[in-house]
Amino acid sequence: MEAPTRVLIYEDNADLRTSLSQLLSGYPGLELAGALGNCMQAETDIARLSPDVVLMDIDMPGISGIEGLRRIKAVAPKVNVVMLTVFEENDRVFDAICAGADGYLLKKTPPAKLLDAIAEVRAGGAPMTPAIARQVLRLFPKAPPKVVAEDAVTANLSAREQEILSLLVEGYSYKMIAADRGISLDTVRSHIKKIYEKLHVRSMTEAVSKALRQGLT
Repeated sequence: MEAPTRVLIYEDNADLRTSLSQLLSGYPGLELAGALGNCMQAETDIARLSPDVVLMDIDMPGISGIEGLRRIKAVAPKVNVVMLTVFEENDRVFDAICAGADGYLLKKTPPAKLLDAIAEVRAGGAPMTPAIARQVLRLFPKAPPKVVAEDAVTANLSAREQEILSLLVEGYSYKMIAADRGISLDTVRSHIKKIYEKLHVRSMTEAVSKALRQGLT
């Protein structure tokens, strides 16, 4: 049997923290690793609780969720961190993405959508609410055609790698890419590993950000 996905919550609002904890605790395939009111000891928390996914509030006492995100990615880059926040401002979205966020959802996201987002990020997707996705596209406008060609050559991506990068930008998960291209999940992982190496990035969000900034798709 596949091990459950362990989820760690950082949320300073006690009522919301309790509500999220109850939602996750009662859902098949998920296991609540912890629910904390701040991320001041993020590195220690990750080592102690071993989460697969972190739901991270942005505005918390002590240090911000974005700084907590940076600390988590520094010690455990494979842990998926989804920002869960009331903020939609461009600067916060930009900072979170640049810090390595794997997804960005608003706190008003319906419970079913939140559960879907956890499954999506574990499958290699980058869940975002439509409003946030539109902001990301505005933050990273595509370059003119000439620059696109030059950057694509510089990145040295193969035609297949460019196809897969384009699907990542569109929000496809690993499984969705495999089905769309008619290839195995392991082949998708292999291509994405090579894309990361060629783009000099460590996460899907960084790859998508770089693709949008430099017009690589």
